[in-house]
Amino acid sequence: MTTHSIEGATIAITGGTGSFGTTMTRSLLARGAGQINILSRDEAKQDEMRKALDDSQLRFFLGDVRDLDSVRQAFVDVDFVFHAAALKQVPSCEFFPQQAVMTNVNGSHNVIEAANAAGVRSLVMLSTDKAVYPVNAMGMTKALMEKTAQAFARNNPESGTTVSLTRYGNVMYSRGSVIPLFVRQLQEGRQLTVTEPQMTRFLMSLAESVDLVEHAFLHAEPGDLFVRKAPASTVETLAKAVAALLGHEDAEIATIGIRHGEKMHETLLSAEEAARASDEGQYFRVPLDARSLKYDVYVEEGDQEQVRMNDYTSENTTRLDVEGTKELLLTIPEMRRLVEAR
Repeated sequence: MTTHSIEGATIAITGGTGSFGTTMTRSLLARGAGQINILSRDEAKQDEMRKALDDSQLRFFLGDVRDLDSVRQAFVDVDFVFHAAALKQVPSCEFFPQQAVMTNVNGSHNVIEAANAAGVRSLVMLSTDKAVYPVNAMGMTKALMEKTAQAFARNNPESGTTVSLTRYGNVMYSRGSVIPLFVRQLQEGRQLTVTEPQMTRFLMSLAESVDLVEHAFLHAEPGDLFVRKAPASTVETLAKAVAALLGHEDAEIATIGIRHGEKMHETLLSAEEAARASDEGQYFRVPLDARSLKYDVYVEEGDQEQVRMNDYTSENTTRLDVEGTKELLLTIPEMRRLVEAR
């Protein structure tokens, strides 16, 4: 198994000014990383992050993963790369699917090519549960990102760059997630709005998502896919838990209906992936299907060892009640501050 050390390493993070990138940067600094290159296209967020962290180990690169040259500049002399840049909002990608393709697919291809050319040792790419059995453009482009990463690993076995994937569900209190919306609605004295009360979603903190990526970063073989086990709740339970923590136990909850491109339940592992996965405690590891470009392997031969398994979904994982969800929410620093400020 490949192992690396973060201490003293030079690391680049694409989409580094987002919720994940900021949390990842703080974690890496705390673990003794050397220089950290932040690549993003938002100069305002870069300025905000530069002032907030005020650390000479950070270098900021203005660019876009769609622009290969800007990616190359950020990867010079870099040991490890975390690829977090993406178009993530389901409605935005539904309205502008071509834009999602250019960032999530073409941009990810640029990141892989630039990392390989720069001699990066390990590249970890962030995916989402929406890539499994995708029903929306965001999930479809993330699924193609996964295939792009796996194709590189399969077709370039001699590359010194280990390309791997992590896939995770909803990250609690990340930018654009539903929990900040519930908090804002409660603070403004409005009713809470949910799409469908019995819809389920995986729940993971930003810190746990960082742990997942660092696990892949340190232990991945080329083409590996890592999934962190996570509990889930219904969106109604989540809304009630947020309201209770903020002293609004009687908050009214309104159902607005499922939005275009949403699923009732999310899937982190397909049945086919689950059949090949190994259980590593907190994580599942799905190894690369490393068959060659010999087409008879795909067309004429099967896999007699393949065993039918169930999907790993937000419906069949550990289901949290209101009290359990409240306990999980209190692991989020933002929620703790809000509760303590009451």
